[in-house]
Amino acid sequence: MSPGSVHGPGAPAPPDEPRTPAWRLLATLGSGGALAGLLLVVVYQLTLPRIEAHKAEALQQAIEEVLHDPARFDTLYLNAGQLTRELPAGADPRALERVYLGYDDAETPVGFAITAAEPGFQDVIRLIFGFDPKTGALLGMKVLETKETPGLGDKIEKDSAFVSQFTGVAAPLQGVKKGAGKGKPGEVDLITGATISSRTVVRAINRALERWRPALAAYRERRP
Repeated sequence: MSPGSVHGPGAPAPPDEPRTPAWRLLATLGSGGALAGLLLVVVYQLTLPRIEAHKAEALQQAIEEVLHDPARFDTLYLNAGQLTRELPAGADPRALERVYLGYDDAETPVGFAITAAEPGFQDVIRLIFGFDPKTGALLGMKVLETKETPGLGDKIEKDSAFVSQFTGVAAPLQGVKKGAGKGKPGEVDLITGATISSRTVVRAINRALERWRPALAAYRERRP
């Protein structure tokens, strides 16, 4: 054994490295998680106004599309079962259901734009459609949000032949297999390979109209 050896017989064992207490590791992990969460909240708060502005712009464009470019439109809030243009005192507009009434250049109502949502094959399908209560016919339909299967379910917004059926069709709607229709009012050809998604669109519109029609009729009667 050479004189410089430290592990020879009788040599003292090296001291153990001090261990980090478990509480300190947990504290470090906890503080790191809290910081990450705080950063996410800050980023969300900073981007929220931009997100909300984008949604509002997209909604306005959709309203104009399903009402065929009205001269203007009013937002009507549902309060105590009645539609009103005036926001109830102290009410949060985001918490109130609403529809949109479009007018032409002569200030004549052209129809209502109504939003609807129903669970689809993958997730909730959100859409907006135009409705003329005088004729009982739809003016158009546009999907606002969908996560349906690309190439199949997403055809509810990309298949122009399907979307165009919702212009001028009488309500209530009836979804039929493509080519199996009998020419009856309200028939809408479903999309082959996306039957669930396209049927969801039909169901969402029918349910929304069933719910909203009394309020729409009452507002038209009250309107001077």
